[in-house]
Amino acid sequence: MNKAERQEYLEEYKEAKEKGHPFFPYILFKDAVIALVVFLILIALAFFVGVPTEPRADPGDTAYTPRPEWYFLFLFQLLKYFPGQLEVVGVFVIPTLAVILLFILPFLDRSRYRHFTKRPIITGVATISVIGIAFLTYQAFAEAPPLLPAVVGDEIALLYTENCSTCHGASVAVEPGADLHNIIAQGRHEDMPAWSADLTSDEIDALAGFILSPAGNRLFTEQCSQCHEVSELVASDPLELRTALEDGTGYSPHADVEIPEWGELLSRADRTALLNFLVAPDGQRLYATNCSSCHGQAVGFAGEEAELQEIINQGGLHLEMPPWQGTLSPSQIDTLAAFVLDPSNVPDGELLFQQNCSQCHGERIPASADLETARQVIATGGSHETMPVWGDVLTEEQLDALVSYTLAASRGTSLEAGQQLFVDNCAACHGEFGEGGPNPARPDDIIAPISTAEYLTTRDDFTLRSIISQGQPNFGMSPFGSPFGGPLDDDEVDAIVAYMRSWEADPPVELPPEIAQGPISLTGAEIFADLCIQCHGELGEGSEIAPALNHPGFQDENSDQDIFDTINLGHEATPMIAWGNILSADQIEQLVTFIRELGEANSSDPTQAGPASSPSFAADVLPVFDEHCAACHGTLGGWDGSSYETVMTTGNNAPVVIPGDPENSLLAQKIVGTQTVGAMMPPAGLMSEEEIQVVLDWIASGALDN
Repeated sequence: MNKAERQEYLEEYKEAKEKGHPFFPYILFKDAVIALVVFLILIALAFFVGVPTEPRADPGDTAYTPRPEWYFLFLFQLLKYFPGQLEVVGVFVIPTLAVILLFILPFLDRSRYRHFTKRPIITGVATISVIGIAFLTYQAFAEAPPLLPAVVGDEIALLYTENCSTCHGASVAVEPGADLHNIIAQGRHEDMPAWSADLTSDEIDALAGFILSPAGNRLFTEQCSQCHEVSELVASDPLELRTALEDGTGYSPHADVEIPEWGELLSRADRTALLNFLVAPDGQRLYATNCSSCHGQAVGFAGEEAELQEIINQGGLHLEMPPWQGTLSPSQIDTLAAFVLDPSNVPDGELLFQQNCSQCHGERIPASADLETARQVIATGGSHETMPVWGDVLTEEQLDALVSYTLAASRGTSLEAGQQLFVDNCAACHGEFGEGGPNPARPDDIIAPISTAEYLTTRDDFTLRSIISQGQPNFGMSPFGSPFGGPLDDDEVDAIVAYMRSWEADPPVELPPEIAQGPISLTGAEIFADLCIQCHGELGEGSEIAPALNHPGFQDENSDQDIFDTINLGHEATPMIAWGNILSADQIEQLVTFIRELGEANSSDPTQAGPASSPSFAADVLPVFDEHCAACHGTLGGWDGSSYETVMTTGNNAPVVIPGDPENSLLAQKIVGTQTVGAMMPPAGLMSEEEIQVVLDWIASGALDN
């Protein structure tokens, strides 16, 4: 504004002031009237319309989507366009610049004009700002996530988790012929209560069936595969699948179909196993359905993802078979060829197939067009079609899921490996499906679920990995990572994180468990069962991460006060936390007394040998299997030597290990050369006398998982 414009403005202002009204009381009165009208409108809205109140905040209610008020939505939408390290731009830089601009606006805009048409710059900026805020608000409403549906887990699995998994873990080894119903009902072994007072007969039957249930994949193949594809049923509602199994012919879509009454044909446990199989993650289910019969739990693969994708997609000629004409006699080759063509009518071929072919083919017998072709392939070997062309069978999404799972499994971080590690190390406190429950370290406390959508979406992989590795001692959780004194290496921690992350697509739990709390009065035996057996063993026999409490050396070298102080103060950089922050002095004294009783029981029972007198499976036996057996056993079906559970339960002639009896254990016979079934293992006879003796001593000492 120049001097002439300023003079003109002052004269106009003076003339208007002389003709107008004074600020007080005229202008002040008008402002007061408007303020009163606005105030009365607000009162009327509050009285007649009101503000709806929402339910009390519940962190376990993952069906609720927290959102800011509508007039803040544009700011939260703005943050979506500045991910990661750029977040500070949306949170701090842009809002701060906008506020500063408002403060300095009077100094920037010195125009004499007030009409918006004569102020294009400021009018344009304001218009663009309002349009931007309106657009961001609309986008925030449009992109609001849908409410998550409540998912009901398997009732029988939950029944097992709530009543059995704390002591037994994920599975129970049941002797052949045992009356499991009576064992559960009457409590026929040490420290197990009689559940007949708490569970109905139907619930006990269901628990017994769940413990003994076969694999869901086999059940699907036997009962469902003639009419259904796996992907077809997986896309269904789990509750609808349950209804179809329970109603059988009474289920309306099956009204005109000849099907068995699954309620009579399948036990409760069979139906549970089948449902759990159908709700498994896509990659894991596809692998179990299409690959595990030949490859076992994992494929031995060290290449890149693109290479694996091409192999699975194209299938076919990717393996070399040795020529058998120099190893087998012509009559044996003829028998094998006839067996491949018609297995049911050539019983002699089954033994030959198991001895010579099952290492690569597993239980899958390859198909052949005619007898001469089969004989030629067996005799000359070479590249031959061993795998279907999965690119013609699976969709792109299924192929991607299968490749991702197979690659993870080959690197030791498969969901199956993660699930087993979770069961072994986490389920006792967190439950089979991460549903939480009573805190064994704090009996008056409830562990919140870790498998809800809210928990998983608010914690990244780094956070989950840190919690597992470093533990949370204040909550009674020991560190599990080997750098912090725990039993798990980095790959094993990653496998658990991958397994937990698989819940995110379909969280098995949505709400915290409802558990009634009663008075707390634990004996030393109960405290030991809840807190100590995970590391020290059920009888105090110890493990690779914890000493044997029942061993005479430990009992003689430590006084009652030493044991009390160790429990009370813990050991730094080990899984042994300071239980004095959790247990009372009286409870620790009861625990010391119980540990002394373990030592007395061990000295009077020579069959209870601790780690000092027997090889360790993890430290001594498993490395032998990894070096000499894993190349075939663990990737090609049949017996699997990759873990304690598979060593004890898998194989075409399972069980191959009889605890305490190496002479009649097929595994011992195979490595010694006294077997009557198949050939000596390993075929090249590479195991040393010391390695053989380690395996024999381990079997003789009870084949412990130590």
